[in-house]
Amino acid sequence: MRRGIYILPSLLTVGTLVCGYYAILSTLRGIGLLTGGLSAGLALIAFDNAAKAIGWAIVFDGLDGRVARLTHSTSEFGREFDSLADVITFGVAPALLAYAWGIRALDLSYGADTFKYFRQIGWIVTFAYVICGAARLARFNIDSTKGTQDRRFFIGLPIPAAAGVVASIVHWAKNPLDNWIHGAAGLAVMALLAFLMVSRVRYYSFKTLDLRRRRPYVLVILFGVIIWSIFAFSEPVLLTMALTYLLSGPIGRIISRLRPQPPAPKEVHAA
Repeated sequence: MRRGIYILPSLLTVGTLVCGYYAILSTLRGIGLLTGGLSAGLALIAFDNAAKAIGWAIVFDGLDGRVARLTHSTSEFGREFDSLADVITFGVAPALLAYAWGIRALDLSYGADTFKYFRQIGWIVTFAYVICGAARLARFNIDSTKGTQDRRFFIGLPIPAAAGVVASIVHWAKNPLDNWIHGAAGLAVMALLAFLMVSRVRYYSFKTLDLRRRRPYVLVILFGVIIWSIFAFSEPVLLTMALTYLLSGPIGRIISRLRPQPPAPKEVHAA
């Protein structure tokens, strides 16, 4: 039984990898449909499926760590395996989706020669997203081994949350970008995500949320309403949730800086 418990978190990590691999395949299928001049509706569905796969990967990624902690089956292998899966699923897959859905689609709309330099900027920005995501995971692994990090907060935007922003935007907008202004805004969002991942901005981790403790029944109703809203109105609800978490870190940092600090205690000198 104990051997099976240790396998369970790794199986959830495999689920994260499967979703990331499917997201990459769906993105490649979508750009292939656009390049081949086939049905734009099929390309739209392929990009949306890629975004949904990233969303499901976030669910698996959240479950594997919580299951490992609840069953006391954390291990060095599980931590490293989870980080490698995150680089692919929440680093490479969202960057490829953002490039194919935005920059590459603009090439097909305006012509490759017109947007030659814009496309090169897209390569740099999306690659910076991948690099910053990998650096964010490496820093997290180092900090977790020291045992000095406050479990209530993440330092820097977590890479699953960054991937969630990309996926929620694609899932909400559906149609690939066909306006260079929107493409520039998309690149700005990717650059912002890359910066926040390697920043020192704190984000709430939800790791201290103990689901085994007694809670008011109102919370159960609230969770039920949220889950129903996601299934019924997934596009606006998921986008709102992703952007709210994204902005919570910078807003919290601004509030903490504006909040008056208590005066330092006066030194008392012995007579």
